[in-house]
Amino acid sequence: MSATIISIALKRRVATVIAAALGLGLMPQLAAAEPAHGIAMIGEPALPPDFTHLPYVNPDAPKGGRITYGVVGTYDSLNSFIVQGGTTSSRGLRDPVFGNLVIESLLTRSADEPFTLYGLLAETVETPEDRSWVEFTLNPDAKFSDGEPVTVDDVIFSMEILRDKGRPNYKYYYGKIDSYDRVGDRGIRFNIASAKDRELPLILGLMPILPKHATDSETFDKSTLKPPIGSGPYTIAEVGAPNTILFRRNPDYWANDLPVQKGQYNYDEIRIDYYRDANAMFEAFKKGLYQINPEGDPAQWNTAYDFPAVNDGRVIKETFDTGTPKGMSGFVFNTRRPIFANVAVRRALAKLFDFGWVNKNLYYEAFDRAAGYFNDSELSSIGIPASDREKALLAPFPDAVAPEVMDGTYLPASSDSSGADRKVLREALSELEAAGYELRDSALIDTATGKPLAFEILVTTKEDEKLALAYQRTLSRIGIKASIRNVDASQYQLRRQTFDFDMIRNTWGASLSPGNEQSFRWSQAAADQEGSFNYPGAKVPAIDAMIEAMLAARTHDDFVAAVRALDRVLISGFYVVPLFYLPDQWIARWNVIGRPERTAITGARLETWWRVAE
Repeated sequence: MSATIISIALKRRVATVIAAALGLGLMPQLAAAEPAHGIAMIGEPALPPDFTHLPYVNPDAPKGGRITYGVVGTYDSLNSFIVQGGTTSSRGLRDPVFGNLVIESLLTRSADEPFTLYGLLAETVETPEDRSWVEFTLNPDAKFSDGEPVTVDDVIFSMEILRDKGRPNYKYYYGKIDSYDRVGDRGIRFNIASAKDRELPLILGLMPILPKHATDSETFDKSTLKPPIGSGPYTIAEVGAPNTILFRRNPDYWANDLPVQKGQYNYDEIRIDYYRDANAMFEAFKKGLYQINPEGDPAQWNTAYDFPAVNDGRVIKETFDTGTPKGMSGFVFNTRRPIFANVAVRRALAKLFDFGWVNKNLYYEAFDRAAGYFNDSELSSIGIPASDREKALLAPFPDAVAPEVMDGTYLPASSDSSGADRKVLREALSELEAAGYELRDSALIDTATGKPLAFEILVTTKEDEKLALAYQRTLSRIGIKASIRNVDASQYQLRRQTFDFDMIRNTWGASLSPGNEQSFRWSQAAADQEGSFNYPGAKVPAIDAMIEAMLAARTHDDFVAAVRALDRVLISGFYVVPLFYLPDQWIARWNVIGRPERTAITGARLETWWRVAE
């Protein structure tokens, strides 16, 4: 079946899947707590207790062979759970793209539903209607790669070590636990009544489970290249930091026949190679040094795939539709800096990114403009007037949402795509003058301080530097001086996690079920927490209130209203210069790799692909 046909079929079923998974009156809710095979954020799991495999896998996928993936960068750690080295840790151990090769969790996510988890290390999950507690019962067959069983002690140890020494988001999540109780030999109940967080049972279900007997708690918060022991389908066979890492299938993997794992993790070996930059990596792909290339560059997708292996069919280009929201990618204003403290200044500066020119001249007009934080979905507030539910949520915060955002007429500024649209330039300059700036001798000056409007854009890739240069040119036309500093990945990460920047580029992904991660991105507490994803430093009570409403929602309509209200508050804060997103997913693969006919609503899942027999 072609990718185009898959895309059409996907669109037709997305609404049905979402409706079932979000509980739009199609499935009855349990009247009382009882052990279940899975849990959904809202409503009931789409798959029955006796399901045999996930719907987007080939349960008969052949096993064997090797896959090599390519990534840009380096790695210096095998511990991705801590701040030190958290984003310079090797890919693959627990990975949103390549799969959870080494570290597993109590439950595992279905990529075909908004937010539904099914049993993995835990065979059942139980929670009451008010979700004041959640209980997991471990699968008696679960064991680590060294043969030791996964126990309740391992679950407790993982929760405590991640809470106390892990990245700040773990402390935020697991700090909400009031207490815990052992239930028999294989059960653990987390009491979470005071959290008033309906998503927390699912967050706990996704907790990485580490072996207590093989984890040094004293040095856990330090980077290490010692291979960790996990319960996943692979073990680490070779550590070639900073250039490569090799994973080898565990022949004794305990969950080979579990329904949630059938048809997945099909290679005997998985190798991940690191490259200096995207150009070097792509040249390696052309030579077949790695076999799958997710592509995000429209210029490359349209012009660079003309090498012999594409022309003779050995490399296949495919486009996949997805049913998930497209998140926000933008140049981030650090509002901790006085120069960006005024929302009127941020709003004016946001107008000066010429998306039309950039899209036309750099990207073959392949991108759509990002406007909000849940683009291209029913969760987006763009083009939709606020509902009565939203207005009620926002009523205590009358100044939190701009009028045009509230009535659904807001869109980012559009230009004539010339790179010098005088109308847009005049509008932005007028707004900056109203905010206290004045154009003097080709420089925009703050009339109160006498200082010029000048800032630094911090980048670490050629792609971001190219975008920053385009933005810089437009800014300079009205006397704004933007300097660009390109630093190495380690320095960039350090400055980003300590908020030591004026402006950076960031992308916040989105799902059909946004939840606790929004607090780590946008809450007032996260604004002062180094290592959080609240890069703009947003500190707005309305944001916290909308996140709380979102987490408390019990119906689909209430959930959508809360997310749209959050979207409106974030848009009105003008925390970013909105950039763009790809409407589809692009992947090129050598024909030695096969894939299932059906694709999940979240897109292609690489852990379900396999090596074709040669």
